[in-house]
Amino acid sequence: MDDDAKLRLMQTRIVKSYAWQRDVIVPLSKDFDCTVEELEEVFFSLFDMSSLEAMHGTFKSAEDICLYQKFNADLRLCWFSGTLEVITPEDAKNLKMKLVKEVKNGKSYEDALKEGQLELFELLKKEAIY
Repeated sequence: MDDDAKLRLMQTRIVKSYAWQRDVIVPLSKDFDCTVEELEEVFFSLFDMSSLEAMHGTFKSAEDICLYQKFNADLRLCWFSGTLEVITPEDAKNLKMKLVKEVKNGKSYEDALKEGQLELFELLKKEAIY
């Protein structure tokens, strides 16, 4: 077996692992409307061995960051906290972190978002001394 074949075998073992397939390959292939094999080929071309080995962990940690940013956008906290400055950055961060944790613990995103909207309104009323 030559070096290229060995590299390809090692890459395939990583990408075909259960966790990779479950968390990365299958969901992204559905998002991209491509086959699993097509996505694997793209990853083989884009990433070296060390990147492939580290990618699953970075993908999982990026999910939290993306969820945090999604709450920021959906609650319009960039507007309330950043632009209008009626919500402190600390309160905005605490609210987002709480909601991310709840989603990670099994609550649906929609339920957490609704809860966040209600909590945001309470923060606004507190600031307005309503």
